[in-house]
Amino acid sequence: MSKTYLIYGVSKGLGKALVDGISTNEDTVYGVSRSKPPFEQTNFHWLQADLNDVQCANTIKSIIKQQPINTLIYNVGIWEKLAFNDEYQFETTDDIELLNIIQTNISACLLNLKALLPNLRLAQNSKIILIGSTWGLDNHNGKEVTFSATKYALRGIVQSLRETLRKDKIGISILNLGYLATEFPLSVPVSDVIEKSDGQLIPLQDVINAVRFILSTSDATCVKEITMPAMMDENV
Repeated sequence: MSKTYLIYGVSKGLGKALVDGISTNEDTVYGVSRSKPPFEQTNFHWLQADLNDVQCANTIKSIIKQQPINTLIYNVGIWEKLAFNDEYQFETTDDIELLNIIQTNISACLLNLKALLPNLRLAQNSKIILIGSTWGLDNHNGKEVTFSATKYALRGIVQSLRETLRKDKIGISILNLGYLATEFPLSVPVSDVIEKSDGQLIPLQDVINAVRFILSTSDATCVKEITMPAMMDENV
């Protein structure tokens, strides 16, 4: 049976891998990104949208209309300009940058879920997957305050929205991911990714397998949370 996917952040990295890795030629994939993805597929429909725009959700809804959605994956996460290096200081974070991170990572997520829940209810055994981070886990060692706050918030969305979705039997999950080998597409064998990244990064194939597992479950099950740090990651 063909399915309809709505995937955010498809222009590169994990988003592109999700388009390539979880759908079949019979499925319909709507991909949301600000810039045009560098690929074309017969079953892929690009939706240009800037998640920093508060009207983004309404724009996407006007295109999707009453199309049932089997799977919605919110693969979005921007961070501070100086994040993940020694120069980062919370106090020097630009105010507008801080607010943009919150809008893109959290506010847009809430608005899009709110707008598209009716479409998810129209499909059978539909799933919502939020792509989180190990920066949203308790007692991680990162110091990027705004990015971390938004990833904690995603876990709150999953935990609370599940109470609304239980009666609809819509599963909602979050993947808390560590450092990803996003520079290596799915076409690169896992063994090569491990060798080229010195075993420090998570191959995208492992993330795709986790997503496939969630999608394979029945509507009698809700996979609430999967945490996937890299084996050598000492941040968590």
